Amino acid sequence: MSVLVVGTTALDSIKTPKRENPKLLGGSASHAAVAASFFAPTKLVGVVGEDFPKKYIQLYEKHGLCLKGLERVKGGRTFHWSGEYEVNMNNRRTLETVLGVIETWQPAIPGDHETVPYVLLANISPQVQHRVLDQVTKSKFVVADTMDLWLNIALADVLRLLKRIDCLVLNDSEARQLTEEDNVVNALPRIHKLGPRYVIIKKGEHGSILSSPKGLFVGPAYPLKKVVDPTGAGDSFVGGLMGYLASQKRGSVDDHLRRAILHGAVVASFCCEGFGLTATTKVTKAEIQARVRELEKISSF
Repeated sequence: MSVLVVGTTALDSIKTPKRENPKLLGGSASHAAVAASFFAPTKLVGVVGEDFPKKYIQLYEKHGLCLKGLERVKGGRTFHWSGEYEVNMNNRRTLETVLGVIETWQPAIPGDHETVPYVLLANISPQVQHRVLDQVTKSKFVVADTMDLWLNIALADVLRLLKRIDCLVLNDSEARQLTEEDNVVNALPRIHKLGPRYVIIKKGEHGSILSSPKGLFVGPAYPLKKVVDPTGAGDSFVGGLMGYLASQKRGSVDDHLRRAILHGAVVASFCCEGFGLTATTKVTKAEIQARVRELEKISSF
């Protein structure tokens, strides 16, 4: 089965204490779609401006992404984010955000994308996520990612969205913000009451927590000796997770979701080893599987 990924397609300028990289390929949809493509056919829906480099289109194509839903606006400027990380990579600050073509974008889902069974609403405004759901049919599993910005400025739209999806993905601080509950374990049932049957709370280097009809599962992160750039790791995590689920020909989502989380964690680990998508786009499926086996070994007893 295939995956439909809708989100931001961007140019990211990333600065760390040791290095600065301008105008890298970025955006939630870029990271998630490339991650999903390691496991299943993936369709990318997004929008870019006339300044979007041809080499990044070619990179999408190298990973077999269907770009029928990628809109290219003549004369437009691609969404651009600039950020700076501290020595502690958990701390970063936004230097500049230029919305460009993303500001007024209303996605039109191509006809043959409307029935894709696995739908990932990568981090983007909840209004855009609603527009996508208005167009897709026959979805088997719909996952939405969100962030603190939308909880601050579009909470009503987020709450309405939660009633239309199967799974919500957010980080631990966002879970606290959404539920006004300091303990993330206590936050989980409150999120379920808002709509989604599945909730995944990302905890960065400490892995993730899944709450599902089968109970709780604590997924480990792959331990890295060195983190170069964590930008897009969360998007890579959920993209890899969705790609793995779509690759399974038998059974239900519940049968495969825990292993999907491990696969997502491994793809995210590769993402952190390079700036932007530079490391992710060079990794092989065999290297991913080898690291999954290693993660299984070190987390079992």
